[in-house]
Amino acid sequence: MPLFVLLTMTIVLVLATISFWLPTISPDSEKLSPYECGFDPLGSARLPYSMRFFLVAILFLLFDLEIALLLPTPWAAQLPYPTLSIFWSSIILILLTLGFVYEWLQGGLEWAE
Repeated sequence: MPLFVLLTMTIVLVLATISFWLPTISPDSEKLSPYECGFDPLGSARLPYSMRFFLVAILFLLFDLEIALLLPTPWAAQLPYPTLSIFWSSIILILLTLGFVYEWLQGGLEWAE
C-alpha cells in the first residue's frame, strides 16, 4: 500500500511539473498574439460580461452546494442523535433561504430594470 501511494504521488508530481514547465519553453510573438482569423481587430478582444449572468451562476452554485449538504440528511436519521443532524440541516436551509429572499428583495434576480 505505501508503495502504491508513493508511486501515485510521484506520477502526480511529474505530470504537474511537466504541465507547468512545458508551455513556457519557447513562447514566440505569434503564440503571444491574440487569434483574430487574419483580420485586423475592430475593437477590444474582450467582450463585456453581464453581471446578472454572474450573479445567477453564483446563486446556482450556492443552491447546488445546499443540495450536496442536505443529501445525507436521510441517512442521519440512523445516527444515535438524529435531531442534531436535522437541526443543522434546518439551519443551513434557513440561512440559504434568507439569503435568497434578501437577494430577491434587493432586485438581484430582476432582468429588466
